[in-house]
Order: sequence, then structure tokens, then C-alpha cells
Amino acid sequence: MSERLPPAIFLMGPTAAGKTDLAIELARVLPCELISVDSALVYRGMDIGTAKPDKATLAEFHHHLIDIRDPAESYSAAEFRTDALAAMAEATARGRIPLLVGGTMLYFKALLDGLAAMPGANAALRAELEARAQAEGWEVLHAELRVVDPESAARIHPNDPQRLIRALEVYHVSGESMTAHRQRQVAENTAVGTSSRNQFPYTVAQLAIAPAQRQLLHERIALRFHAMLEQGFIGEVEALRKRGDLHAGLPSIRAVGYRQVWDYLDGNLSRDEMAQRGIIATRQLAKRQFTWLRGWQQDVHWLDSAECDNLPRALKYLKAVSILT
Repeated sequence: MSERLPPAIFLMGPTAAGKTDLAIELARVLPCELISVDSALVYRGMDIGTAKPDKATLAEFHHHLIDIRDPAESYSAAEFRTDALAAMAEATARGRIPLLVGGTMLYFKALLDGLAAMPGANAALRAELEARAQAEGWEVLHAELRVVDPESAARIHPNDPQRLIRALEVYHVSGESMTAHRQRQVAENTAVGTSSRNQFPYTVAQLAIAPAQRQLLHERIALRFHAMLEQGFIGEVEALRKRGDLHAGLPSIRAVGYRQVWDYLDGNLSRDEMAQRGIIATRQLAKRQFTWLRGWQQDVHWLDSAECDNLPRALKYLKAVSILT
């Protein structure tokens, strides 16, 4: 009889759905260690616009993979997978359950499935693509991607410049599309009768939380964005600009909300336009997150953000799938 793999919990969902609050509730009653799955929370000095848990919360409930990068640096899905697996192994060695919480679905997928071998970043090519986007528009680059890699273009929204540039970069550097690289990985795994997911060394229970009514999520997004502005979001971005080494093309500054405030400080938007565009961009992010979750090839137990009994519902589910004894 094979030995049972150690347990882990994924807590996923769109932005502003209440993931962090539920994660804290779970950590109060279970022996969990929290691991952030968020491509913006990795950056130091980006607190308000990322809805980062406050210092008191982080002091009481330490989150792995928060504040681990300077905003001038990049952070890839491959780096996340390495760091997350290390944090999970440490938690398991301490007899605790890794609880991974966040909305960066690409990171969850990378963790479960692994990543196809891709060419490394090419700074000169990225700069060229970003310059073209500024001069010609992101839609032009997206149209180019539809020609060379239609499968990736179908997944990547024109307003998702980081993934769009990466897909074009892979093609121009290697001469092969990102889709071709991934298909080769699947074929190689099939040939040896295995898959990265089967090699993932945990028994995972997957929770997702979101309001059942999409309009409620839209209202929460708008309220949260305005609250961020009241809390000093603009001042936070001003402080980043004053460093002098950051620019609008960096992954950190392209994060939802930050790029709109940056444009406002550049004088390209009025304050009202900035707020409206920030809210719209956040809604678009939530839509992409829902799209990922709808296509998720795993059993996911959904919770409604509007309900008041999500903790007992989550605990009941975790017990039913034998994560808890």
C-alpha cells in the first residue's frame, strides 16, 4: 500500500473576493502555514494597491512569498514554483498544512503541472516589444501573436502585456510558439507514462471563493479601489516614482491599479479617469481569474463570499476529502 501524500490546501478566487479573510480564519483553527500565490504581493513597498495584509496581520500570521522582491526586479512562474515547493516542504516538515492563497492562477497551474522548458528572458527584445506597444498599441502585438501562436492569443487578453510580451518573446527567441513548447512537454510526459501533476508531492484540497452574483464582486472592487485611494495609494506610487529606477514597463508597475495611477501622475489621466480605469482593469482581471477557474481541470469546492458560514463549510469539505482527520 502506497504511503499517503502530505496534505495541502489551495484557496483560490478572483480579486476582492475575500480570500485573505477566509485564509486567516482557517489559520486560526487549523495548523496551517500561509503561502501567498500573488504576483504583486511579492514586491516590497507595494502595499496599498495590492491589498497586502497589514503589518499586524502579517506579524500574527506569517505569509511566505510576500515582500521577497524589489519592484525593479521580475519574478517568474518558474521562480514561484521553486519557492512555493520549498515553503511547502518546510511547513510539512514542521507538521503543518501548507495553505496556498491567492489569485494568480498561472502560479497555481505552474505548481501543479510544472512548466515547459522555455527560452530565458531577452531584455533587448522585451524593450523593443514594449516600445512597439507604446508606439502602435497592444492590439497590434496581440494581432501578431494571433498569427504565430493562435492558441496563446486566445488565452491572453490584449490588456495583459506581461503575458503577451512573454509569448512573443518565446516565439522570436526560439522560433517556436509557447504552445509548441507546452505540447512537446505533454508528449514527452505521455511517452514516459507520467505527468507533472502526478508527481506533485501533495494531496490537495482546492477551495475557491467568490460572490455568486457577479455584480456584488463589481461593487466590492469599486469600493476597495476608492478605499485604496483614501488610504494613500497615490502617495505610494509617488514614492515608487521618486526612486528614479522604476518605469511603466516593469511587471511591478504594470500591476492592476499601479499602471493607472502612474498614468495619472504622468498627467495622462484625470483623477476621475484614473479611478474609473483602475476599477475597470480590476474587473477585467477578475474576469480572467474566473475564466481560469472555469477551465480548471480539478475538483474545486466553491464558497460564496456573501455567505457568513464559509469557515464551517470549508472545514466540512476538508474533512470530507480527508485533508482533516
